[in-house]
Amino acid sequence: MIVLEFKAKGKTTQYTAIDEAIRTAQFVRNKCIRYWMDNRGVGQKEPYRYNTALRVKFSFVKTLNAHGCQASVERAYSSLEYTIVSVDLN
Repeated sequence: MIVLEFKAKGKTTQYTAIDEAIRTAQFVRNKCIRYWMDNRGVGQKEPYRYNTALRVKFSFVKTLNAHGCQASVERAYSSLEYTIVSVDLN
């Protein structure tokens, strides 16, 4: 594995935008996990549909680009998939 390290020297507005994007991505991920918890048995495509509904409902989610939202949903699903496998093994 190759690891690259670098130091970013940005402006305060750039750091603020990065922090906002991270918080929005975490919000989408957490909402998708909560949606799964409330609606057990939903398929893999349902969180993506829910993500679309989140983009309509919350304007700050719409500011995050589609790829960022999709990546958040994928992270939520992968964490749920790990949870499902762990529960099934016990």
